[in-house]
Amino acid sequence: MSGFLEELLGEKLVTGGGEEVDVHSLGARGISLLGLYFGCSLSAPCAQLSASLAAFYGRLRGDAAAGPGPGPGAGAAAEPEPRRRLEIVFVSSDQDQRQWQDFVRDMPWLALPYKEKHRKLKLWNKYRISNIPSLIFLDATTGKVVCRNGLLVIRDDPEGLEFPWGPKPFREVIAGPLLRNNGQSLESSSLEGSHVGVYFSAHWCPPCRSLTRVLVESYRKIKEAGQNFEIIFVSADRSEESFKQYFSEMPWLAVPYTDEARRSRLNRLYGIQGIPTLIVLDPQGEVITRQGRVEVLNDEDCREFPWHPKPVLELSDSNAVQLNEGPCLVLFVDSEDDGESEAAKQLIQPIAEKIIAKYKAKEEEAPLLFFVAGEDDMTDSLRDYTNLPEAAPLLTILDMSARAKYVMDVEEITPAIVEAFVNDFLAEKLKPEPI
Repeated sequence: MSGFLEELLGEKLVTGGGEEVDVHSLGARGISLLGLYFGCSLSAPCAQLSASLAAFYGRLRGDAAAGPGPGPGAGAAAEPEPRRRLEIVFVSSDQDQRQWQDFVRDMPWLALPYKEKHRKLKLWNKYRISNIPSLIFLDATTGKVVCRNGLLVIRDDPEGLEFPWGPKPFREVIAGPLLRNNGQSLESSSLEGSHVGVYFSAHWCPPCRSLTRVLVESYRKIKEAGQNFEIIFVSADRSEESFKQYFSEMPWLAVPYTDEARRSRLNRLYGIQGIPTLIVLDPQGEVITRQGRVEVLNDEDCREFPWHPKPVLELSDSNAVQLNEGPCLVLFVDSEDDGESEAAKQLIQPIAEKIIAKYKAKEEEAPLLFFVAGEDDMTDSLRDYTNLPEAAPLLTILDMSARAKYVMDVEEITPAIVEAFVNDFLAEKLKPEPI
């Protein structure tokens, strides 16, 4: 266990009082679940979460586990109760050390040291953190993500009765009646044998309403093509009246608004951090893509349904939002040559597939997304924002969250050059330039 934890967190953590704690001691204490709390002292929602999380943490660990350190007699301690095998580590985005110190002082859990800025950034990228506060739970032995939305765990299971909150099959989480907008009720068993889109949306959200209009047409085309496909609307509306008004525009099914527990469990299952989000599942309930929104907007005729992920994407207005999800390799090409973009994708694809397969075997998300960018307004804006030269071809890795770029400007891009560039980036051998 300690090997994984040290690789993830480094050798030392600190308590709120500033005392150092050896990471390997977490293994000796029998910690089975690790919570990573991403936040910032300047965020009011983070301050609110810290208060409720402290109470939750105390209840789960009990009075005997009042402090985050190893505690007396750790080496010979009795086996911890299962519900107490939890530790939380604060991963801060603070830029001011005094503000960070003031914020962590009253935390009963551990924190990454302030100076570990690079490690913090790696964790934000690794787990695709886009909003704060965020709380994810990991299996402390294997490193696998157990729950991506720990905020809902605190709200829905304040006593920790469902510890360790592991993922359940979609079939089990969705079980129960589903509605059509005419009031008809169907059992979730009617979904068997179908691809399913789980649609997290709300009427108060303008991007949601825009996507819904497109999605209605996509749904119609897919059904007319004879595909077994159904969409389940999981509402984030603020009232049942708003839900009913919004749902009246939708030809698919919905989880009843009054079934808040089931809506929350679906949000927990897929770690929803923002809306609109469309998760597409295969008939066995396994995730095909979490980027259904992008796929629907990019494929108006639904010819590529059910939208299995592509190793390399062509940069567009609709998928450019993914540049903010973590480091991205972007190969800029001269798209005035009709075959240049496709040739560039074919050049990158074997390397992308190799990286994706490697991390999929570890049940982890790939540390890079892969794009080819032609010549259009989107590409021009990206070059301007990142202060990149106008050269083409131009091989880059862009890390928006770190405001860093890595650039290789050579006359000819070969597979060997791309693979070496990627491997050097993953091995942290490249020197970043500021964006």
